[in-house]
Amino acid sequence: MNEISTYEQSFKAYEHALQTRGAWENLWQDCYDMALPQRGGNGFSTTITGLAPSRRGDYLFDGTALDGVDQLAASIMGNLTPNFTPWFGIKSGIDVDNSDLPALTPMLERTTKILHAHLSRSNFIVEFHQTILDLVVAGTASLAVEEERVGAYTAFKFTAIPLQNIVLDEGDDGRLSKTYRKLSLTKTQIEQRYNITDLFDVANIRNNKKDDDMYEVLEVVEPSGTSFVMRAMIIEDENFKAPLMEKIIPHSPYINFRWMKSPSEIYGRSPVMKALPDIKTANKVVELILKNASIAVTGIWQAEDDGVLNPANIQLVPGAIIPKAMGSKGLTPLEMPGRFDVSQLVLDDLRNRIRHALLVDRLPQLDGRKMTATEIVERSGEMTLLLGATYGRLQTELLDPLIQRLYSILRKRGEIIDVPLDGRIVEIEYRSPLARGQSAQYAKDILAFLADVQILGEEALKAVDVPRTVRYLADIMGVPSDMVRENFEILNIKPTIITTEKGAA
Repeated sequence: MNEISTYEQSFKAYEHALQTRGAWENLWQDCYDMALPQRGGNGFSTTITGLAPSRRGDYLFDGTALDGVDQLAASIMGNLTPNFTPWFGIKSGIDVDNSDLPALTPMLERTTKILHAHLSRSNFIVEFHQTILDLVVAGTASLAVEEERVGAYTAFKFTAIPLQNIVLDEGDDGRLSKTYRKLSLTKTQIEQRYNITDLFDVANIRNNKKDDDMYEVLEVVEPSGTSFVMRAMIIEDENFKAPLMEKIIPHSPYINFRWMKSPSEIYGRSPVMKALPDIKTANKVVELILKNASIAVTGIWQAEDDGVLNPANIQLVPGAIIPKAMGSKGLTPLEMPGRFDVSQLVLDDLRNRIRHALLVDRLPQLDGRKMTATEIVERSGEMTLLLGATYGRLQTELLDPLIQRLYSILRKRGEIIDVPLDGRIVEIEYRSPLARGQSAQYAKDILAFLADVQILGEEALKAVDVPRTVRYLADIMGVPSDMVRENFEILNIKPTIITTEKGAA
C-alpha cells in the first residue's frame, strides 16, 4: 500500500506540473507557428491542429524568422559542440597530487578519446540539432540520453523530446531535474523497456487487450538525495492505473535546459519570444504587400452599365474586346491608395529587428565577403560576449549533466577508468570555440605579461619559470600532455622568451 501511495504522489506532482505548463502552451504554439511550423507536431492548441505536415506553414508569407532560427541553431552547435571536433576533455582535478599526474593523465586522455569515439558514432548530431531548434524557438528543450544495447555500434542513444510529450518542474537546486514523460507503448515494448517478465503479473491488470494494443505510460524521474528515482506507471484516461517499475539511478536520462528564465518562472524564454511581435507584424505586412501586388497586376476597374457595357459579362484577359456605347467612358481603372515604398520601409525595419533579436546580424560566419583572420577573431570574441550568459546556463544545465551521464554509462560498462567524475579527482574541461574564446583572453593576458617582463631585460626574465608557463598555457589551450615534455633541460632552453642570441629558444 505504501508503494502505491508513492506512485500516486508522483502522479499528483505530474498533474500539478501539467497545469503549470498549460499557461505556456499558447505562447509556444505561436512561436512554433511563426518560426518552426514543421517542428510543431500536433500542436499545443487548436490553431493548426489537424493540418498535414506538408500544409503547415501555408499561413506564412515572410521567412526571415525561419531563416534566422536555422542560422542561430547552427551557430550555437558550431560554437558549443562542433561536429567531429573534441569539444570537451576529462582531466585531473584539484585534489590530485602532482606525483600522480604522470600516471593518471594518459588514462584520462584515453577516456576522453573513448567518450568522443562513442559520441561521434551515435545519433547525437541529428537529435541535438532538434533540441537546439526547440531551445531557440521555445526557450526550453529536452534531450533523452539512454544506453544502447550491449554489442551495438555505440553505447549511446539520443532522442530529442518534443515539448508536447514532456512536463518539467524544478528541483530544490533550481534546475529542471523533475521530468514527466508520456509514452505510448505496446505490451512487448513495456516489458523490454522496463525489464518485466509479464506485464499483467507486475501491473496486476486484466488481460483485456491484445499484444499490439497501446498503453499510456507515464515515466517519472525525480531527484532523491544525490541520485535520482525513476518510476514508470500505466495511466488510463489521465488517471493513475497501475505501477510498473521503480529504481534508483545515479544520473537522470533526461537533460532539460533553458535559454534564459525569469526568477518566478519554470520554463525558459527564447529569442523567438522576444521577436514574436515583429515576426507577426512582418508576416502580416508581406501578406498585405502580396495582396496589393496582385491588385496592381490585375487592376480594379469600374464601369457604368449603360445597356451596352455589362460589367457582369466582362472578362479581363489578354486580347479581349470589350464593347461600349458611343461617348461612354467604358472601363476606367480605380486608383489604389497603397504605396509600395512605404510598406517596404516598414518591412525592412521589421526584418532588421528580427535578425538582431536572433543574433543573425552578429554571427561571424554569415558575411558573404571574405574576412581577415583578425576580424574573425574579433567577431568570435563578440559572439563569446553575446552568448556569455547563455553559455553559462547551458554549461550548467546541458553540458555538465550530459557529460556526466555519458561518463556514467561507459564507467558502468567498464570501458573507462573507474573513478567518479566529481570535479575534485576528475573534472570536465571544455574545448569548444565558446570556451576557448574565454580562455584565449586569459592566455593573451599571460603572453602580454611576458612581453612586458621582457622589456625589463634579461635579469627580469630570469624570474619567469618558462617550463611551468609553457605547461600552463598548454593546459588552458587544451594541448595534449604528450606534446609537452616534462624535462625541459634536455632541450637546453634558457629562461628567456624572445631573444636574438644564438642557440636560444
